[in-house]
Amino acid sequence: MKLNIVMVEPEIPQNTGNIARTCAAIGAKLHLVYPLGFSISEKAVKRAGLDYWDKLEIEEHVSLNAFLKKYPPEENNMFFSTTKGKNVYSEPDYRAMKEVFLLFGKETKGLPEDLLLKYINKTIRIPMRKTLRSLNLANSVNIVAYEVLRQWNFEGLEEISSYFDK
Repeated sequence: MKLNIVMVEPEIPQNTGNIARTCAAIGAKLHLVYPLGFSISEKAVKRAGLDYWDKLEIEEHVSLNAFLKKYPPEENNMFFSTTKGKNVYSEPDYRAMKEVFLLFGKETKGLPEDLLLKYINKTIRIPMRKTLRSLNLANSVNIVAYEVLRQWNFEGLEEISSYFDK
């Protein structure tokens, strides 16, 4: 099973650092789609990712078009996360999929509207109160990624026994 987290033009270094740390912890591949709103070497990114950067598989893409050309949505299990999503993130049956791509847009604008309209049936959302705009990007990535992993029975992730089981 292979989980791919795709960050399209992220703007906030701390979010990207936190997402990188999550990807390292769960074995997901992180795709960074340029332009970024910061330098990948910035202290804030490194600090948020702690010492996990060497345990992380990262693939960088010069643009969203370049990413979509390399990984066509029609040929890959690709889901587009947006507050306007047609489906709740837990509705897709990820169990039969050996590889999943979860796309997340920039903090201020999300994913491009034309992309969402083109793949409307592959859009997913996290339910929340209508009066609020959105959740934090790093939190959203964690919620959706762990749903995929839950459906995959957390395959490949070590179960740690409780301190109290000793």
